[in-house]
Amino acid sequence: MKLGLALPQYGVFADPAAALRVAVEAEGMGFDSLWVGDRLLLPVAPRDRYVSRDGVIPSAYESFLDPLTLLAAVAVATSRVRLGTSTVNALWQPPALLARTVTTLDQVSGGRIDLGIGAGWSRDEYQAVGVPWEGRGARLDETLDVLDAFWAGDVVAHEGPLWTVPESLVKAKPVQRPRPPVLLAGLVPAAFTRIARRADGWLAVGLPLPMLQATIASIRQQAAEFGRDPDGLRFPLRINLPVPGELVDYVRSVEGVVDEVFVDFQLTARSVDEYLERARTLITAVR
Repeated sequence: MKLGLALPQYGVFADPAAALRVAVEAEGMGFDSLWVGDRLLLPVAPRDRYVSRDGVIPSAYESFLDPLTLLAAVAVATSRVRLGTSTVNALWQPPALLARTVTTLDQVSGGRIDLGIGAGWSRDEYQAVGVPWEGRGARLDETLDVLDAFWAGDVVAHEGPLWTVPESLVKAKPVQRPRPPVLLAGLVPAAFTRIARRADGWLAVGLPLPMLQATIASIRQQAAEFGRDPDGLRFPLRINLPVPGELVDYVRSVEGVVDEVFVDFQLTARSVDEYLERARTLITAVR
């Protein structure tokens, strides 16, 4: 099982120098991947409950660096680790622009980008970027259509309810073909069906083991029903501390269920030194 690490990006770690230091040292420790998330703002009076046990948005989100810009810097500073988004809120921008950005990132990194996409959970953030909250599922499906169109052949065209791309030449393509892996987040049946039908995997979260196993089994079964190879899907699992029980025990318990685990220490570590020490302890214990 592969082991990854969330890059310092928010709260006391909202410092590019911290992300670059952790990226270089984590690669040297033997981590397989580095991941960024995506938050735009911290509402003073949020309209939506945060997706956690207590429903409270972490105050550390008041400072949050842009995920794709940060990945570009880290891509230059590293040479081996995979670089992923878990997740980028793809619906906040036109998919044609996202396609160009991810293409550039994949070229800069030498083909190391994993594009994890989420639809978000905050109506306040959607209001801030001027994107409708309603119809997110349809918007996500068309976003994926446009991304695939831009990454397929040199001649690109798309016509849909939300976007129209006139027949155009777009010869800049990602290093990874036919596209960088597209991993989708979600915890509802419609999301699992979308993953099975058209994505390269599910961005799993730290669920109780029986629920995690059942969800992955369901996605695999649906993928087979769509005529796809279920063994070709990926299942990276993000752990935002704290988790039930001991971290190392939980990581070991999901081995064979998911193919990768990556851990975010940003809500528990107080400095870059402590962040790296926790990372070193984790990889030593697991490996």
